[in-house]
Amino acid sequence: MKNTMEQIKQNTDSLNACVDTTEEKISILQDRQAEWLQTEKELSIKKNEENIREIVDSMRRTNLRIIGIPENVEKENGAESVLNEIIEENFPNLGIEGEMCVEEAFRSPRFVNVKRPSARHIVVKMAKMKDKERILRAPRQKKITYKGTPIRLSADFSTETLQARREWSDIFKALKDKNLKPRILYPARISFRYVGEIKSFPDKPKLREFVTKSPPLQEILKKALIPEKRKKGRKGSQTTE
Repeated sequence: MKNTMEQIKQNTDSLNACVDTTEEKISILQDRQAEWLQTEKELSIKKNEENIREIVDSMRRTNLRIIGIPENVEKENGAESVLNEIIEENFPNLGIEGEMCVEEAFRSPRFVNVKRPSARHIVVKMAKMKDKERILRAPRQKKITYKGTPIRLSADFSTETLQARREWSDIFKALKDKNLKPRILYPARISFRYVGEIKSFPDKPKLREFVTKSPPLQEILKKALIPEKRKKGRKGSQTTE
């Protein structure tokens, strides 16, 4: 009887150990499933956001954005006239009347925000995309001006695309200063010429990975590629001092 009880106890302990091992494996599988579902959810959300952004950008593909025009200058002749004046002042050989058709022009956003520190942009919707491209590709021997005041012309993108492109600004400037001919490709890829080849990167982590293998480029971009957390930390320490 004693031997039998001992055998039963050993079998019970063995079964309990198997149950514990099985429960542990099930728990690991559940954790992995939860992580997979979360990853799938995040990827799905990101994909949907990208699709929406592409749709919005597609709707704006014929738009031209004019930045730096003081408020109310268009009250007398309308916002369309501002583009005509810019063409006449900066690209007299390009021409617009009779050759290009403007569907509409308006301030963006439509309503004035008294807390906004700068003038609202003017968005010009061209009838044809090629007309917008002609203006953006027009030869620029000097800075573009409106009645002597420096302004900027750019394509009109969604807020998300604009923000993604702005994140390259420091890197773009550093590359431009070294005459590496940087460009921002749609929607927010940066490309530049390095060692006789065109390099293109979709985000900063990919660029950092490449830079670590090229000390000369690493030196050029050492300040521009500082991670955001470190930048904020430096600003905080400077303020404390």
